[in-house]
Amino acid sequence: MRLRTFIVAAALIGASFSVRAQSPAPADWPQWRGVNRDGISRETGLLKEWPRSGPPVVWSAANVGEGYGSVSVRGDRVFVQGLENQRSVVTSLNRADGKVVWVRPLGAGGSNDRGSGPRGTPTADGDRLYVLTETGDLACLRIMDGTIVWQRNILKDFRGENPYWLISESPLVDGSMVIVSPGGRGAGIVALDKMTGKTVWQSAELSDGAGYSSAIVADVQGVRTVMALTAQAGVGVRATDGKLLWRVRNVANGTANIATPVYADGRVFYTSGYDTGGALLTLRAAGGSVSATQAYFTRDMQNHHGGVVLVDGYLYGYSDSILTCLEFATGKRMWRDRSVGKGSLSYADGNLYILSENNIVGLVEATPTAYREKGRFTIKDQGLPSWAHPVIAGGRLFIRNQGTLTAYDIRSK
Repeated sequence: MRLRTFIVAAALIGASFSVRAQSPAPADWPQWRGVNRDGISRETGLLKEWPRSGPPVVWSAANVGEGYGSVSVRGDRVFVQGLENQRSVVTSLNRADGKVVWVRPLGAGGSNDRGSGPRGTPTADGDRLYVLTETGDLACLRIMDGTIVWQRNILKDFRGENPYWLISESPLVDGSMVIVSPGGRGAGIVALDKMTGKTVWQSAELSDGAGYSSAIVADVQGVRTVMALTAQAGVGVRATDGKLLWRVRNVANGTANIATPVYADGRVFYTSGYDTGGALLTLRAAGGSVSATQAYFTRDMQNHHGGVVLVDGYLYGYSDSILTCLEFATGKRMWRDRSVGKGSLSYADGNLYILSENNIVGLVEATPTAYREKGRFTIKDQGLPSWAHPVIAGGRLFIRNQGTLTAYDIRSK
């Protein structure tokens, strides 16, 4: 695809980025898996069922480049990564109509037998955007016009090795730091100053290679803790200095660890596919450190790529190719259904929004009592699996499928 001209149009920029973008609003989805990186939207007033043809299309942009990454939505903008002319780029779109505001190339793109281009999702924080490409270029940009503030390659700087299917992580911003997983020796996870890009700490006790997962962060009984799924284990490190707190190997497989951990009430759930499963760890803080004890291990949640959401005490996600509901506290299986086929999911206003890798979008009630489908529709086959996670923001459902991004109106009338 021909690389588009980098656009700096002051009038358009001024009109398309409002001051409310300086802090997350309920209608925003500013990073991977939403405001809290848990796949949950707090919006209400959405459709409870869909017509046979699906919700109406607001706009569709067929120019975002190859890739599997999802989108972030902040203020009047939508951000998405893609591959254009063998370069990894990030694009800013007008949220109202999908028109391009600016495009910024960040470096050489990556190619792969399962689809080329970026896999990550940009992170919007204040007036800056943090982007990690499939080849390790981590950049901080100004949201208004895409100007690069700082940039460094985490694989080169921390001697990491790119995973076989390319870097798929989305940067985690926590306070003054941006946190990523280069997978180098003594640098399994690192924290950089988000304003300058300078190294704050490296996890000296952790040399795990990078998985395909993205980290989360939470306060665990007063200890700020980063939780991640590496190429070898489910881990926790202290957010202030990168000290390794736990490393649990039975939740990881030897092929591809992808799902983002899920944290709630002093417990964290890790899961992976390839005949592995999931485990709930109980976390306890003492003396500035945190220990982890396995509460249970289950083979009823072998999540490959589509992620897991926690709603009212129940986990929902695909166990291999079957949509599954588990009780979070015990691991008890509540129901299973093949649904629209293996895919990814997000949650809003009582329903799961599901995108199957075979181009079917579904709406399913989030209830532990039974599988209840509320609608489905088909999107155009782009020749590769539809792996990007659905996004719900401002009464719209955003579905990215390779070079096409479509916004649907899902507000109740």
